[in-house]
Amino acid sequence: MPKIPFAIVGFDLDGTLLDTHEDLAAAVNHALALAGRAPVVPAKVRAMIGGGAKRMLSRALKDSGGVPEGGFDALYAALLDHYEANIAVHTSMFPGGEAMLDDLAAEGVKLAVVTNKMEHLALRLLDALRLSGRFATIIGGDTLGPGRGKPAPDLLYAMRERLGGGRAAYVGDTTYDTGAAKAAGMPCVAVSFGFNDLPAKDLGADSVISHFCELVPALAKL
Repeated sequence: MPKIPFAIVGFDLDGTLLDTHEDLAAAVNHALALAGRAPVVPAKVRAMIGGGAKRMLSRALKDSGGVPEGGFDALYAALLDHYEANIAVHTSMFPGGEAMLDDLAAEGVKLAVVTNKMEHLALRLLDALRLSGRFATIIGGDTLGPGRGKPAPDLLYAMRERLGGGRAAYVGDTTYDTGAAKAAGMPCVAVSFGFNDLPAKDLGADSVISHFCELVPALAKL
């Protein structure tokens, strides 16, 4: 296995480590039903993911007739409640993920999750999939307080500080991820199988992979 020149590798969660779109779609459709709207197919919700659940719901409402005046907060709360109660019904790791995490851990790399998902939901999801123990730290979009989620670099700075410093890289699937990595001065690998908000080659990453078996070689070349 090629030598990995990083002490820390951080991962986005939704669309990078985990395919969460069906469970997120169920939560979105629960909120839409409460608003009297028709459901959206999971594939369409998949394209709305990125930047957090509030942004995802706003996109779904705008696409189905507009955001109702004064009703958004209640719909957002209903979405979160439904999602938390059904967080891992269909969600699974993308192919090759477990072997990739094993390879990085075997090289002594410290692993982290840095996501715009709220921290308690990220922890609940990773616990449900028995993955929490693989990560030295798990940082959510609300961990540092309002306004500090990706694409701001704050969460990635916190990752590096929590894990004792050293050279770090980040793996993601959207411009929120590549933007945060660039702002933090970290190399970034984009996954083309995720919830890309642009074609993977246009995300601004230092490398693009189409399967997790390609991640270790990609990191070794950065």
